[in-house]
Parts: sequence; structure tokens; C-alpha cells
Amino acid sequence: MRTGHTIGIGRDADGREAAVMATTSPFEYAGSELALFEKAVNWKRYWSAQIAPFLRGDVLEVGAGIGANTRLLMGLPHRTYTSLEPDAALAAQIETVGPTHRKLVGTLAGISDSFDTILYIDVLEHIGDDHSEMVRAAAHLNAGGHVIVLAPAHASLYTPFDKAIGHFRRYSRATLAQTAARTTLVPVKLVYLDSVGLLASASRRLLHWQSLPTEGQILTWDRLMVPVSRLFDPVFGRRMGKSILGVWRRES
Repeated sequence: MRTGHTIGIGRDADGREAAVMATTSPFEYAGSELALFEKAVNWKRYWSAQIAPFLRGDVLEVGAGIGANTRLLMGLPHRTYTSLEPDAALAAQIETVGPTHRKLVGTLAGISDSFDTILYIDVLEHIGDDHSEMVRAAAHLNAGGHVIVLAPAHASLYTPFDKAIGHFRRYSRATLAQTAARTTLVPVKLVYLDSVGLLASASRRLLHWQSLPTEGQILTWDRLMVPVSRLFDPVFGRRMGKSILGVWRRES
């Protein structure tokens, strides 16, 4: 691994592929689960519907991985969409989707652009100093724009699987809210998602994975439990769930 400048692929004004450069930090993702969770289509539809009202304008996805969420999220209204990934090997797997899409290799600290929406989809838990990251996000956000975070919930569910894929933590509403404290960000939404997944983990530990889950476990959760969670989460007031969703707005 090396520090310095890494070349990414974007589009020029005429829509042609062009090289894009971003300052990077040395990083190599430790996990191997990204392709597996890409199969969780019901889950992706669920949380993407929750964030859709806040996604607009120039969008930045931090920690885009292999681009598993890119095509889905680019189906929502936007002007431009930037996939930012610090691991060059993962970024190379991101498919460029149309002329409004570019991909960069690097971190938020290495770019100077501003955005209307900044996304951390299962990413903030991988960042050691999450508060400093949220301060950077606020600085890169246009007035009236949103920072959106989806993350694993409940420290009590932290397992060797979390550690193996580089999770520093799982969040509660209080700890996720704390990441944006003393910033220019104002909370808009802070809710839990996937109550059935949480109940399964707490009562039978079916989803409390100690190691990499199997494809069968992912599909069982996604096809059977997630649809039920979509029905019951509103009943519970979105006060319980295996994941947590936070949305903040920059006022000025």
C-alpha cells in the first residue's frame, strides 16, 4: 500500500471516460462480505426507500466498495453521483453508470468538492474517528444538504464477524447522534430498521453471525425477515432494529 495520488475514472464534459485524481490514505479493506451482501435486494430496497426523500443534487457516496449500491441509488433523483472508495482494488470493480457518474479512489480528506448529499452506507462504523469524519462531511456539504448514515446497531450484538470486517463499533441512537455533536449538522431523522432481524438475533441468535454468513443465511434473512420488518417497524415506531439510520441537514 502507498500514500499519495491515485487515479480514478470519471467523465469529462463531453461524456468521455477521463482520469480523476484524489489524494488517498493507505487503505486495504479487510472484509470479504461485500459480494455476499449484494444479494440482499429486499434490504437494499427498504433502506433506500427511507433515504430517498433526502437524496438530491450532487451526491457523494463515501466508501462505495464494489459499487453494490451505486446503480440502485443512481435510480433516485440526482444531478451528479460520485463513488468514493479508499481501496483501489475495490474501486476498480465499480461499474461506471452513465455520464453523471464518476468514481474516485481516496477519502473525503483528499477532495475539495462540495455536495448536496453525502452517504455513508455501512461505512461510518469502519472509521476510527467517526466524529472527525462527520466534521469533514459537514464541511463538504452545501447549505440545505443532507448527510445520511446507515450503520449496524447495538453494541451488545458486536461479534467476531464485526471485528473481522473492520467494524470499530455498532451504534445506538445516542452514540450515533454524538458523532454529529458540535458540528453544523442538525438532526432530521434517527431511527432503527429491521426489528425482526433484531428479535431473531436477540432471541435465537440466528443472525448474530460469529463469522462470515453463508449465502443461505443472507437470503433467508432478506427474503423472509426483511419484508416482515417493513410491516412491523412502523408499528414499533422504528424504535428497535438491527440497523440504525441517521439523517442530518446543514442549515448554513
